[in-house]
Amino acid sequence: VQLQASGGGLVEAGGSLRLSCVASGRNIGNYGLAWFRQAPGKEREFVSGDRPLMGSTYGTYYANSVKGRFTASRDNAKNTVYLLMNSLKPDDTAVYYCAARSGTIISSRVGDRAQYNFWGQGTQVTVSS
Repeated sequence: VQLQASGGGLVEAGGSLRLSCVASGRNIGNYGLAWFRQAPGKEREFVSGDRPLMGSTYGTYYANSVKGRFTASRDNAKNTVYLLMNSLKPDDTAVYYCAARSGTIISSRVGDRAQYNFWGQGTQVTVSS
């Protein structure tokens, strides 16, 4: 699976951005998809992720730092995952990466970056104060 992220940019605090990540090579329906971010000098950290459940549904999980502000979604027909980011803060400034994972996973491992087989190239998000 190849992943191409886009949609980053410069935004003022309190603003919004929507990131997109288009997958190619495989249909993403059975893959878990996630967003991670990495700020300068910091470790790459989990932002949001999902995992396939029964009946073509997905469980979606968020880092506490973005819960209530960010919303992840996917469109399997377009092989695309989205991250809508509202009420952005300067602390949200980072390079955002999308990632994909094949196989099943328990909910507590959704945020573990070692679980992800495929990574996009990242898109820069800068939030000014």
